[in-house]
Amino acid sequence: MSNFLDKSDLNRKDVDDIVSDTLRNCDDGELYLEDTKSESILLDDNKIKSSNYSSDLGFGFRAISNEVVAYSHSNEISKESLRNSSQNLKSTLKSSKGTYDHEIPKTNNKFYEDINPIEQKSLNSKLEVLNKVNDYLRKKDSSVKQVTASFSGEQKSIEIIRSGGEALTDVRPLIRFNVSVMLEKNGRKETGVYGIGGRQSYDEYLKNDNWKNVCEEALRIASVNLESKPAPAGEMKVVLGPGWPAILIHEAIGHGLEGDFNRKKTSAFHNLMGQKVASEGVTIVDDGTIGKRRGSLTIDDEGTPTEKTVLIENGILKNFMQDRLNARLMNTKSTGSGRRENYKHIVLPRMRNTMMMSGQHTQDEMIKSVDRGIFAVSFGGGQVDITSGKFVFNCTEAYEINNGKIGSPIKGATLIGDGPSILKEVSMVGNDMMMDPGIGTCGKAGQGVPVGVAQPSILIDKMTVGGTKL
Repeated sequence: MSNFLDKSDLNRKDVDDIVSDTLRNCDDGELYLEDTKSESILLDDNKIKSSNYSSDLGFGFRAISNEVVAYSHSNEISKESLRNSSQNLKSTLKSSKGTYDHEIPKTNNKFYEDINPIEQKSLNSKLEVLNKVNDYLRKKDSSVKQVTASFSGEQKSIEIIRSGGEALTDVRPLIRFNVSVMLEKNGRKETGVYGIGGRQSYDEYLKNDNWKNVCEEALRIASVNLESKPAPAGEMKVVLGPGWPAILIHEAIGHGLEGDFNRKKTSAFHNLMGQKVASEGVTIVDDGTIGKRRGSLTIDDEGTPTEKTVLIENGILKNFMQDRLNARLMNTKSTGSGRRENYKHIVLPRMRNTMMMSGQHTQDEMIKSVDRGIFAVSFGGGQVDITSGKFVFNCTEAYEINNGKIGSPIKGATLIGDGPSILKEVSMVGNDMMMDPGIGTCGKAGQGVPVGVAQPSILIDKMTVGGTKL
């Protein structure tokens, strides 16, 4: 754990006095201290292209009056810098009644270890694995023309100090391992990409040559794409596979259930609390309490313990995801969903691990029920309008379904629709729920935070598919 005051001219009493004085007449606020160490290593074109290490230390100071947020940040932790920030905040805000309950529940839960994954494995050992990946894939298949592999690791230590001297701390490890392989056959080139990650050490993923599993999956996806044909277009049934396809739920539905959009009434769900918004059997939760997962948090970036928040239960809208500001203004409580990319950014209500829970059906049942449709296994990029929930997603692995059977792989399929409508078109929910492999990053208001998704296979009765088939 970083001791933020060790290398500064501040002591604990100085900090407590400045924070308490600044926030005396505010509704809420905190001093957020952060120390982040990160690395990235990239292999490409048969050689190590880059190896970077960085360290960033700083604070963000926030004061809130009613719904107005004043924010100041600095990469210098010193008495002068903190006092300057305090003056900036006090000059920006008018006094408020300060009636909000500042107390934060305590927690003894820990969902990951206090480790620095970067230091747990030597640079040479990481370089060795990346070179092994390159050699393994090139020897495995003569059609391999390009291999790209990368490691990224991070340790983020935070401390949150509130008025009255309350202090909360967390140490957050995070790693990711990615492999991309390009194949060329008969003049056609296709790529397969796969990655894994989470809040633990590299060793958890690399022991027993586990890196080979990532290589094999990237190679399999590239091989499937080499055999693909143009995707059909039109309105049809769509079966989504388990795991990563839940990114569609995250984007098209999850953002619409964040507190700020609903307080401002810009979400399609803002006036539907307690109403049926999805098919029977559809239950969606946002859970920050799953051990070592990419989207999990022991405490959020305001110090609130994380939790499992039921958003939709058997089709009924139950809750929104809340940070402290939006919870106060909506007369409810924080769900531990207040997150920020780093100390330079303000807190927003954000997703953690967003999941559709399992149902009763098998994937085989779903496939057999479809005369004409597609089976979407994985997605790449997409676009979403959070206000309406309208989305366009590109399938990176998908197959035709003809007369109840999976057919040829298809290329160029896009799924088009809107989240609120799609929820009502779900007719079967599978019993095969799976987490994503741990690579998700969510963007909102210019901030990126690590997230997770999960779902079982689901059957959507009616969806527009954009295709390239003439």
